[in-house]
Amino acid sequence: MPELAAQVLIALIKAFIVVNAVLLAAASLVYVERRVAAWIQDRIGPNRVGPFGLLQPFADVIKLYFKEDLVPAVADRAYHRLAPLISITVALSLYAVIPIADAVVIGGERVPISVAPHINVGLLYILAMTSLGVYGIVLAGWSSNNKYSLLGGLRSSAQMISYELTLGLSILGVVMVAGTLDLADIIARQKHVWNVVYQPLGFLLFLVASFAETNRAPFDLPEAEPELVGGYHTEYSGMKFGLFFLAEYSNMVVASLMMVTLFFGGWHVPFVPDLPQWLGLREGSLGLALFQAAVTLTKTAFFLFLFIWVRWTVPRFRYDQLMRLGWRTLLPLALVNILLTGVVLLVVNAR
Repeated sequence: MPELAAQVLIALIKAFIVVNAVLLAAASLVYVERRVAAWIQDRIGPNRVGPFGLLQPFADVIKLYFKEDLVPAVADRAYHRLAPLISITVALSLYAVIPIADAVVIGGERVPISVAPHINVGLLYILAMTSLGVYGIVLAGWSSNNKYSLLGGLRSSAQMISYELTLGLSILGVVMVAGTLDLADIIARQKHVWNVVYQPLGFLLFLVASFAETNRAPFDLPEAEPELVGGYHTEYSGMKFGLFFLAEYSNMVVASLMMVTLFFGGWHVPFVPDLPQWLGLREGSLGLALFQAAVTLTKTAFFLFLFIWVRWTVPRFRYDQLMRLGWRTLLPLALVNILLTGVVLLVVNAR
């Protein structure tokens, strides 16, 4: 029992650190997005609150916190309150199994960095939890008792279900190559050659599907301000709206981390996989874990910049274009990718 209590305590401490780090990262991404948008549009960007506008995200949070919580008189209050909680809970729970560094040896024992390390179905857990995220959006649209909110929720459910198929099938090629569903093992097998070399089509499919799954432009049809006012969160204000906002940015970080984990070698440095050893970082040391985390987060930052760049560059699709792309183009390509991967593996293994 004492050992079990210690493990539970360690997991709770990890979860506390991860949740707060994610929330801080989401707030920081708001600032980064505004800066990048200003750079692309030749504007100044936030520069009033704090030096270089760095305190603007905190001012936004304070503003949302003190805003009046308005709920429509005809709304279903219970589900209206539950919807943003579902979205943020699902978004934060995804970080439990994503490794950003290897284990650290403390007192002769290996202490994994992840909250729930080496789950042999970690990839299935990610896919299962992301499929639950649509419930928060659908409930938000339905419980608001507003036609614009309902249409946004229905659009989101159709969009996410459609692109989840491509997302899941694009990952199957990686699973076939790695032979495991454990994310840490998938990273370990990419020490010398990254999966993007074996699965370039799978990566492109995963990238496009990630934009759709996170409701980011050019796939932000559930919000679509010119058509649906604000979509599923039209009737939300204050911190309830803030939770949807945080969930979107949190999902964006998850998608970037998954691209790094599945296709770009995780914490392995490109072309020089033995660089940590050359720098004198011992296996299991805290220095090595910090180095690996820095590599993972640097790669993740690149994809986060890509998300923001695309949003302020590419115009929004029409809804019929979005569905046609998902069903007639991406889904068949995902199936072809699985077929080609299987044929290549059969040929290689036959030798």
